[in-house]
Amino acid sequence: MPGLDRPAAPASARRDERGAALQPQLDAFLRRHEDELIAFRRDLHRHPELGYAEHRTTRLVVERLTAAGLRPRVLPRGTGLFCDVGPEEGPTIALRADIDALPLQDEKENVPYRSTVPGVAHACGHDVHTVMVLGAGLFLAQQAAAGLLPGRVRLLFQPAEETPGGALDVIAAGGIAGVDRAFALHCDPRNEVGRLGLRSGPITAACDKVYVKVTGPGGHTARPHLTADLVYALAKIVTELPSALSRRVDPRSSLSLVWGRVSAGSVANAIPDDGIAEGTVRCLDDEAWHRAPDMMKSLLQSVAAAYDVEATLEYVRGVPPTVNDPASVQMFRDAATQVIGEEGVVPTPQSLGGEDFGWYLESIPGALARLGVRTPGSPAEYDLHRGDFDVDERCVGVGIRVLTATALTALWDGGRPAEPEPMEGAALA
Repeated sequence: MPGLDRPAAPASARRDERGAALQPQLDAFLRRHEDELIAFRRDLHRHPELGYAEHRTTRLVVERLTAAGLRPRVLPRGTGLFCDVGPEEGPTIALRADIDALPLQDEKENVPYRSTVPGVAHACGHDVHTVMVLGAGLFLAQQAAAGLLPGRVRLLFQPAEETPGGALDVIAAGGIAGVDRAFALHCDPRNEVGRLGLRSGPITAACDKVYVKVTGPGGHTARPHLTADLVYALAKIVTELPSALSRRVDPRSSLSLVWGRVSAGSVANAIPDDGIAEGTVRCLDDEAWHRAPDMMKSLLQSVAAAYDVEATLEYVRGVPPTVNDPASVQMFRDAATQVIGEEGVVPTPQSLGGEDFGWYLESIPGALARLGVRTPGSPAEYDLHRGDFDVDERCVGVGIRVLTATALTALWDGGRPAEPEPMEGAALA
C-alpha cells in the first residue's frame, strides 16, 4: 500500500511540528491568564512567608489548582504540596517550584507589591517560580482535559528551600515516586527577559557548614612551652585544612573550605583553653561531597595532634551539588527553541551557591535552568538575596512557555530516552 515504506520523520522535525501547534495554544492561554498570574505573583510578593511557615501561600495554590479540577496534596507538615496533572499511563515528569521567602527587609520603593511583612521578602524569586509552575500546570490541565497530554506531569510546590531541607520533605512524602525526570527554573537577574541559561553537569554546588572546637589546658603567654599554644594551633587548623582538603580530591571537584568566623581568647597575655572556627564547605562533585566529612575529620585530627590540642568537628550537611543530566538539558534546549527561539538559549556559568533541587537529582535525572528576569537594556544590576531584588514581570509568561514546552517535550520523548540527540553548542556541555 502507498506510504507504508515512508521513513519516519526525524525527531527534530517532529518537535518542530509539535512546537508549531503548541505556540498558538500557549498564546491564547496567556492572553486570558497572564494578567491574573502576575497579580497572583504580586500577592505572594506582598505576603512572603519563611520556610515551613508558608501556610497562606500553600492555601492559595491549593485553591487555584482545586478550582481547575485538580487534586493537590499538602505535605504532612502543612506547607508545600504536590499535584498530578494528566493520565497515569506513560512517563511522569515533575516541575518544581520553591515557595519560601528570605529573612530580609524589602527595600524596593514605589512598587505596589512591596512586602508587607517586616523583615521578610521574596528576594530570590520564589514567588515567580511558584506562579510559573502554577501557570504551566493550569495550561497542562487544559491539555489533559482535551486528551492531549501523553503522560503525567507532577507539580511540586516545595517549602523551605532556603532553610534548606524542603526537598527532603517532598521526597519523604512520595513527591517523586514514579517520576522519570524533574525540571526547575531559577530567576537569574544577570540575564535579560527572554533568555534561558543552560549547562550540563554541575550547575550549583553542595553547601555544608562546619564547626570546629579546639580545647587545651590554657596558660600564660610567657610560657607556651609548658602548655598547648591553642591560638597557634587554631591558626594552623584554619590555614592548613583548606589547602590539605583540596589536595585530597580531583581539582575539578572545586571543593572549597572557607572560614567565616574564628574566635579564641579574651586578653593579650593569656593562652585560652578553647577556640572555635566556623565555615562552609562547597563542592561541585557528588563523590567528593560524600567523602568530605571523613576527609576533614582525619585532617583535623592530624593537625590538632601535632600541637597537643583536642579538636572536635561538627559537620552539618546542607545540600548536594545540582548536577544536570545532559539529556534533560537537551530537552530544555529543544523546548526553549520552540517557544522563545534559538537565540534565547545561552550558556550559563557554574555557581558555588547551594540549591536543594540537587536532592531530587540524587534520585532521578533532570535539570535546573536559569531564567532571565532583567529588563532588556536596563542598567540596574539586581542580584539574588538582596533587599532591592526585583524582576521584569514579562518573565512570568516566558517561564510558563518554557516549563510547559519542556514538560511536553519530555513526555513526547518518553521521559527516559536511551540515547539523547547530540547537544548543539559546546559551551552548554
